[in-house]
Amino acid sequence: MTSPLYFPIAACNGIAKPDAASYDKRWLIVDDNGVWLTRDQCEKLADIKVDVSMGCLVMRAPGMLRLDIPLDVLEDDDSVRGQAQVGGRPVDIVDEGELVATWVSKFLERPCRLVKVHPDAGPVFWPQQ
Repeated sequence: MTSPLYFPIAACNGIAKPDAASYDKRWLIVDDNGVWLTRDQCEKLADIKVDVSMGCLVMRAPGMLRLDIPLDVLEDDDSVRGQAQVGGRPVDIVDEGELVATWVSKFLERPCRLVKVHPDAGPVFWPQQ
């Protein structure tokens, strides 16, 4: 029996760790217009390896240093809140900051940001990829 795959960052690689279930599709990468990037739009998303380990979302990619982002942060800073578009629908998000945006933009070779679905946001209707 195989374990299910969970995708902490939507459109990046999945992991088969039960600990990742509660973080499935919690993050997404958006372009500079705030639109969710899919693998159809950016094949390099498949090269980002994702893990959930020791209280962090761990990102690795060829030629990049490992990046650890704390998993459970209180979202009480309204200055990092915003909206992204997923399948043409607005989703309330929290931006993960400039360091993470620089890492993702450098690797994907285009301006983009890693954002997290806000914990108070309703369900996200993810289109089929």
